[in-house]
Order: sequence, then structure tokens, then C-alpha cells
Amino acid sequence: MAERADAARNRRAILRAAEELLEAHGFEHVSLDKVAAAAGVGKGTVFRRFGSRTGLLTALLEERAARIADGIEGAAAPLGAAAPPGERLTAFLAALADLAAHNVALLAAHERACAEDKHADPTYRRWHEHVTRLLTEARPGLDADFTAHTLLGMFDAELVRHVVADGGAARLGASVRSVAEAVLNGEAATPEPGSPPD
Repeated sequence: MAERADAARNRRAILRAAEELLEAHGFEHVSLDKVAAAAGVGKGTVFRRFGSRTGLLTALLEERAARIADGIEGAAAPLGAAAPPGERLTAFLAALADLAAHNVALLAAHERACAEDKHADPTYRRWHEHVTRLLTEARPGLDADFTAHTLLGMFDAELVRHVVADGGAARLGASVRSVAEAVLNGEAATPEPGSPPD
């Protein structure tokens, strides 16, 4: 069902207000009350739409990552199905590096909101499943599940903040690409879960 025009307008206003509060004042100042006031809507509107601060931050991150999601679901290279898995993986991680470098405050807030179990967060799970699938195709025999968690660990907000502060988005992107290529070109396969050591 298509979103009503007023609902879509409220959604945009709420997400914009949340982002502005986050950038100006930090995670502690992003409450449903403050977001509602800044967006010019009732708190109930925010609650019904997003449920909680965690839901609100998740929606904001998903909006920022929408272009990446569209690329994954399409066919066009380098993100889409037409490209080889290794190329898709490198392109995906590069896109995440760009997203992370320009949205550090959002990443940090999202991590805090999901601190109890970030691996269960819907956005993280989608990213992990995608990376795991590509690694399985590109590097048979690798522990793709563990390696996917390891690669996504490069986007820890404090690590991103540190790297970007000392080299900018270009350094983060180049470093992420270097690690991805090392994983894809590695000769030794990581044992699959449950495999006995050699």
C-alpha cells in the first residue's frame, strides 16, 4: 500500500529532526519527545511510526543505506548480481565505508541503541547475510560467517571516527579495500565451523 502524502511528509520531518538533534547534541538528546517537538508532530505520531528511539535510529540508518540496498537488489555492477562475488563484496564494503565516514554520529548512536545485541539488529543482519553469501561464493572453505562479522567490524563507529580524523574518508576507503582484497586473495582458508585443526 502506498504511503499517504501526509504520512510520508511526517516521516521525513521526523527523520530530519532526529538527525539534526543527533548532530547538534549527541545520542543522549535524541528522545521521542524532543524529536516530536523538533519535527512539529505529536509524540504519539513518532511512537506509532517508529516504536522507540532504537526503531527511529534504525530507520534513519536504513534511509542512509537505501542507495546501497537498491544497488544490491538490482543487477548492475558493481553492487548488483551481474558482477562477480568478489567485485560485489569490494564494492559493498567501499559503499559502507563512504556511508560510515559521512555518518559517524549516526553509527555511534545506532550502536549505543542496539548495544544489548547489535547482531540481532535488522540492518546489521542484512549486511552480514549479504557479506556471508558473497564470501561463500568467492572463497569456498572460508568460515564466511565469522569473516563477515570481522569485515563489518571495520565499521565500528569509534574506529571510523579515529581513522577519518587522521586521513579522512579516503584513508578509510583505501584501508577497507585493502583488507577486503587480502581476504579475497588469501591462500589459506579459515576452517569451517566445527572442523578439526590440521
